[in-house]
Amino acid sequence: MLTGKQKRYLRSLAHHLNPIFQVGKGGVNDNMIKQIADALEARELLKVSVLQNCEFDKETVAENLVKGTKAELVQIIGNTIVLYKESKENKKIELP
Repeated sequence: MLTGKQKRYLRSLAHHLNPIFQVGKGGVNDNMIKQIADALEARELLKVSVLQNCEFDKETVAENLVKGTKAELVQIIGNTIVLYKESKENKKIELP
């Protein structure tokens, strides 16, 4: 689990990132979870945006992504979800 201080640090790093995935009408599926997991392995920190036409609320989408990718939820801001997962091979982010 992330501490408040670590989450603040990750939020500051995520601030300039653009969402690289969008969750639309179909919600979260296995293929999307696999792609996000791969992207997390490469980047450690990423944003996912929840589109207006998504049938699920952003909290449910975030919960499904966290469960599926075993990542940490850093924050939900507007319709954007920020996820963090420590990379096994490409560790870049040193948490405080």
